[in-house]
Amino acid sequence: MHDQHRDQLVETGHQTRLSDIDALADLGIRAVRYPILWEKVAAAGAGTLDFAWHDERLRRLRDRGVEVIAGLLHHGTGPEGVELTDPDFPEKFAAFAGEVARRYPWITRWTPVNEPFTTARFSYLYGIWHPHRTSFDEALRVLVAEIEATALAMAAIRAINPAALLVATEDLGKTFSTAELAYQAAHENHRRWLTFDLMTGRVGPKHPFYNWLVKAGVAPERLAALREGGARPDLLAIDHYLTSERYLDHRIEKYPGVEPGDNGRHRYVDVEAVRVPHLRSRLGPKRRLMEAWRRYRLPMVVGEVHHGCSREEQTRWLAQVWRETEEARAEGADVRAITLWALFGAVDWRSLMTRREGNYDTGAFETRGPEARPTLVAKAAATLAETGHFDHPALDGAPWWRRPGRVYRPGAGLREGPIAGRPLLVTGRGGTLGQAFARLCHHRGLAHVLTDRRRLDITDATQIEQVLDAVAPWALINTAGFVRVPEAEQQPEDCFRINATGPELLAAACRRRGIPFVTFSSDLVFDGQLGRAYVEPDPTSPATVYGHSKAAAEERVLALDPEALIVRTSAFFGPWDRANFLATTLASLHRGEEVAASDNAFVTPTYVPDLVHATLDLLLDGEHGLWHLANAGSISWHGLAREIADRRGIAARRIVDSGGPRTDTSLATSRGQILRPLDHALDDYVRFAEAVLG
Repeated sequence: MHDQHRDQLVETGHQTRLSDIDALADLGIRAVRYPILWEKVAAAGAGTLDFAWHDERLRRLRDRGVEVIAGLLHHGTGPEGVELTDPDFPEKFAAFAGEVARRYPWITRWTPVNEPFTTARFSYLYGIWHPHRTSFDEALRVLVAEIEATALAMAAIRAINPAALLVATEDLGKTFSTAELAYQAAHENHRRWLTFDLMTGRVGPKHPFYNWLVKAGVAPERLAALREGGARPDLLAIDHYLTSERYLDHRIEKYPGVEPGDNGRHRYVDVEAVRVPHLRSRLGPKRRLMEAWRRYRLPMVVGEVHHGCSREEQTRWLAQVWRETEEARAEGADVRAITLWALFGAVDWRSLMTRREGNYDTGAFETRGPEARPTLVAKAAATLAETGHFDHPALDGAPWWRRPGRVYRPGAGLREGPIAGRPLLVTGRGGTLGQAFARLCHHRGLAHVLTDRRRLDITDATQIEQVLDAVAPWALINTAGFVRVPEAEQQPEDCFRINATGPELLAAACRRRGIPFVTFSSDLVFDGQLGRAYVEPDPTSPATVYGHSKAAAEERVLALDPEALIVRTSAFFGPWDRANFLATTLASLHRGEEVAASDNAFVTPTYVPDLVHATLDLLLDGEHGLWHLANAGSISWHGLAREIADRRGIAARRIVDSGGPRTDTSLATSRGQILRPLDHALDDYVRFAEAVLG
């Protein structure tokens, strides 16, 4: 990813969706950090400014009563040809800030440079971002230049609007360590304050980093000028993530798979402190907020609350931050707001944008559809802001950072026990999908009950009522069904009874109780003759008994409960069963047997873990109606067999075309492609199947 420009506004779709402004205003948001980025306004060069895109959006924000906190530089360097190391960078940046202030004199809150030391570290110390330097001295010089640029920018802005306020942002994550590495932890803990210490004029000759800065080439008179207070913040935004706090351990053998580092004196691992159990009482946003409050006595906000994970984990983190912020306020800290960052998600931030993989993590909104739609996180935030409380059964379970199986416990092999809390009810213990839901609900800390046909016959209305009374689930996911497609032609009554009547009875029972209902349908509700992939609004056209039974189920369930969620999927395969097409194909090839598969029948194969995660997210978001969930990519059965053989290094000469009429029941979607490309899913299948199935 060296020297490739990426624009998150484009990659999350916000660039072309003016309706996003209304979505965030409708959520009740009263202020938003909004980008007026130098490199975007001056895309044609530093001397040419184009504000047309920003004019439209800032006008809409103002009309909707949303205050703008203007961000001018966010982990970037500005227009092409400008570097943070340029001697005239601060002056050029300040000139741009003045132009923005003249254009929008009504903006009163400004973040000229976002997270100055985070940018300096990742670009000039760690070498991760442009210009990929690895010099501590250069990182310190860049940090000072960013603070000077902030001071000059605020002076230029206040020349237009004397009431303008500086909102300064930085990550204040603390470092912990073993006794042997206490010196390294002390160095990093002094370093974490540098941004705000420089801004508040605290860096004098007695400061722990004063000599470091001078040695790095920062003239003492520059530090003296900063002590005059030109960059003093009016509001501190403390950006705190689950991974902000770190633990340094020289016992590298206790952390297999973790790449150690070296400071020239010790080799050690640098791991997430949140995964180290004995540190638990010393971690969290409240403690970092209280430290900042005692040090600066300035008004604060929690600057970023984001967790790139599943819906319930994102919401558990938001709830924890809210709770700890309220505790900090009760102890006297002046904390004024919590920021949902990023509202519309982010692409490839899992790898800090070092790889172009297209991994999208939702924010408060999911943006992979025609319009941004609010997620569970958005609904939780709106409720917290209105009432101060948010309750959802998915929050009953412990978050991953507090579960035994997800923490570093050198020398201990503790396992997670049953998950407490209000349960989901999942039918279909005997099937691949039911087993996958149980496995992944456990992985996500979601309490659940998985039933088989003996405990819950979905065609028995009385038994359904009895089980629902006994379990009292907050939602029901039906994975049970008649799945033997060829046999359905000989057993149509059984097929319809299980596939249509069963979901109908379950939907009716859930409707009476007011709980969400989820069931699964199939691409075989279509005959494959449309000539393109099918989307949700397309009329059904089943060609088989099985397809007719699934189409009947859809019609009956939605007639009973328009709020039900029906997931159409196709040809699913997973790493935990030996009966799917890919597993049986590989087994036959390993035995030297011929595999016959049609090169005329096209489908959209679906990776079961992706399907289950996406379904759970939709359920938690409160979505309903018909959704197509399948990995992106259409392929014939013959082509799929060859793909998996290639990935396992098996010669494909024994894979033959079985012929047959051309059909294409591939699924596309008009609601947003949530599942990743098929190629990525197949890669994962091979990796995990090798470990699970051998």
